[in-house]
Amino acid sequence: MYMLIAIAVTVLVIVLAWRGMGARTPGAEQPGHGAGPTRAPRPRPTRTVAPDDDPEFLNEIDRKLRGEDKSS
Repeated sequence: MYMLIAIAVTVLVIVLAWRGMGARTPGAEQPGHGAGPTRAPRPRPTRTVAPDDDPEFLNEIDRKLRGEDKSS
């Protein structure tokens, strides 16, 4: 009996979590066709380049280490 209750509670928790995350079911209303507000798509974040990925920065460090750069 306890196993049946545990399974029922687990299924209930999964269903509520699924609905809470906003998962769409095949019969659900499509965005823009229902009465609810629609969300605008988020712009993709721009990727920043770290100094160790910048070839110009790496060449400058290499010149300084070899002693070819007399400015510093």
